[in-house]
Amino acid sequence: MEERLQKIIARSGVSSRRAAEELVTAGRVRVNGRVVTELGAKADPRRDKIEVDGKRLTAESPVYLVLHKPRNVVSTLHDPEGRPTVADHVRGAGARVYPVGRLDFATSGVLLMTNDGEFSNGLLHPRGGVPKTYVLKVRGVMDEGDADVWRTGVELEDGKTLPADVRILRHEGDKTWLEITLREGRNQQIRRMGEATGFPVMRLARLSFAGVTSEGLLPGKWRLLTVDELLAIRKEFGVPKRVRPAVDQMPAQRAKQQRPRAHVGAAPRDRGERGERGERPRAGYASREGGHEERRARPADRRERGTSGPPRERGTSGPPRERKRPT
Repeated sequence: MEERLQKIIARSGVSSRRAAEELVTAGRVRVNGRVVTELGAKADPRRDKIEVDGKRLTAESPVYLVLHKPRNVVSTLHDPEGRPTVADHVRGAGARVYPVGRLDFATSGVLLMTNDGEFSNGLLHPRGGVPKTYVLKVRGVMDEGDADVWRTGVELEDGKTLPADVRILRHEGDKTWLEITLREGRNQQIRRMGEATGFPVMRLARLSFAGVTSEGLLPGKWRLLTVDELLAIRKEFGVPKRVRPAVDQMPAQRAKQQRPRAHVGAAPRDRGERGERGERPRAGYASREGGHEERRARPADRRERGTSGPPRERGTSGPPRERKRPT
């Protein structure tokens, strides 16, 4: 699938997308041997040979993770105003991942991140209808009649919203807690729905996105998506095209760090006969069958050679020899 060059360069980890645009306009990027300087130029990272400063780009292994985004964090990799970004919380991911969609600055909860553009596009396309579930607190006492307006659609300046699943959780004085599931992704949609219906949103958090939750994750922490989660997403929405085990989502150096260390005292790998403690036995003591015992017996055999009769039994000395007296 063809993508803009700056996106391909940014995903390879060479630079940010903005810096990648500068690389293109400076004539430092080649596609199939031809210098490309147009920002709108596209290429297929799987078929085309893309080079930056003469070095060919290699595609990173796909990474899919879920971040429990904290409040007051921007859902971008860079913020001109210097505010905290989600990039600050996923530095250990081992790849340059970016958000799948966005959460408002003051909204917390589930945020999927990846370096797979096809995966991101598949979940964000309007026709996908990917469910996103939120819990929120609004000002005012909302009853079922008020919730029905949200269920059937709210008139906004950019058109009527799609029907939503709404459940009233509880009331706290003059405030109401709700759970709502949307299947579209307009900018600040829930907050605008609250303002339009007279129930301003005071608190908002996303519980799940495409069935993925942040259960067990503290704000600011992340984890890789499991194989089961990726298979469920692919079955429902067609992406990702290929599912790998979670440990294979990371580059080799990260995967190596994740391998469990050998348990202290564990049996060693089979490298021949070994003792119970994993030590190599000394010659003649490893086994009473075969080589070592046979080698131990050879010296005794040699001592008995040259005698006419049968070898003497061990432990017997025979008749004493006569000693010659000096003359």
